[in-house]
Amino acid sequence: MTPTLSVGPGVIRDTVRLAALEVPGVLRVGRGGAPWRDALAGSPVKVRIREGRVHVTVWLVARPRQQLVPLATQVRAVVGAAVVRLLGLELGGVTVLVDGVGA
Repeated sequence: MTPTLSVGPGVIRDTVRLAALEVPGVLRVGRGGAPWRDALAGSPVKVRIREGRVHVTVWLVARPRQQLVPLATQVRAVVGAAVVRLLGLELGGVTVLVDGVGA
């Protein structure tokens, strides 16, 4: 009998959030603008599992004076590595949405 490990969506969300926060240019994981936007839109990290692959979408707010394209590229790489290495899951894709620049 082979042991099986299941990883729940909540664990994937937390891992993605913590990995994104490790990138120096990320102020917070969440949506920009008024706080009610987060309440209406739900979690800033969405996880879908299709055909055994994990697809992640993460919304974040960047620190001021950050170049956004390199920041999103770095977040994508760090989040993807966390999903593969820490959780042992097959990655389908990571979408990074920079939704604002904070102060």
